[in-house]
Amino acid sequence: MEARDTELKKELDATLRARGELGEEYESALVDSFLEKVEQRIDGAVERRVRRQLAEQQMTVARDSRAPRATDTWGERFGFGIVSLVLAVPLSAIGGGVADLPGLLAAWAGIVGVNVVQAARTHPHLFRRRSSRDGDWDV
Repeated sequence: MEARDTELKKELDATLRARGELGEEYESALVDSFLEKVEQRIDGAVERRVRRQLAEQQMTVARDSRAPRATDTWGERFGFGIVSLVLAVPLSAIGGGVADLPGLLAAWAGIVGVNVVQAARTHPHLFRRRSSRDGDWDV
């Protein structure tokens, strides 16, 4: 940063010397030229900062998108269990009332099936077999 400041200071000194040599009639053109150089320097610095911040944001977004989401919260499991039990009562009554024991068994097979699918979605490791030789998980 100091090298840039030194360079800018040299530009200012050169502009002031040129004003002394050329006279006051060229003063506005010299000032405009110097201010244009300062503006270019500021624009370059702002552009570098914006690019750096965008790159940092993209890295943050990329890291966050790769991070596993915590979908298996206690509240989600508890709520799903409560909903399953609440729906089990009318489903059992309807299945048992319409088709007796086979209807009741079909209703409970559906309830168990939905809960197994939910458990497999939130805990896939529970449904893998253990290898007999080295304790690794098989799919």
